[in-house]
Amino acid sequence: MRYDDPWYDALASGWGESGGAGGAVPIPEPAARPGRTEREDAAADVYLQVQRSAAFQEVRSRYRRFVVPACVAFFGWYVGYVVTATTAPGLMAQPVAGAVNVAMLAGLGQFLTTFLLTWAYARHARLRRDRAALELRWDTQELTRGIRGGAS
Repeated sequence: MRYDDPWYDALASGWGESGGAGGAVPIPEPAARPGRTEREDAAADVYLQVQRSAAFQEVRSRYRRFVVPACVAFFGWYVGYVVTATTAPGLMAQPVAGAVNVAMLAGLGQFLTTFLLTWAYARHARLRRDRAALELRWDTQELTRGIRGGAS
């Protein structure tokens, strides 16, 4: 077990607890990691530059403009179904056609809206984000390829 492991719990292993007749047992320092190279710093700068670019912000904005309202609407529909099922069992038990009642239709509606939302998300991504994201990815790879010396 290495001591620089972030999942290593020093106190659970006995390190740092009082040793009885002499105080605390010293906890060893983690091994020093070598600094990043200039190439790595330059590559990191490229990604920060891309993240701050207008093209990246536009892709993220298009994503948020779809996902946030869709999640709010779907979560509202789901909570509405659960609340109605628990607070108005008489309404949910109303027969619609034969043995099919309102609760069954609403439950099937949950499945239907899940599939519709998945289809709408995929369509939105294909039409409004994928091309811009691929162009952004290509530009980023070109910039980092130049930093790494043409090989990647």
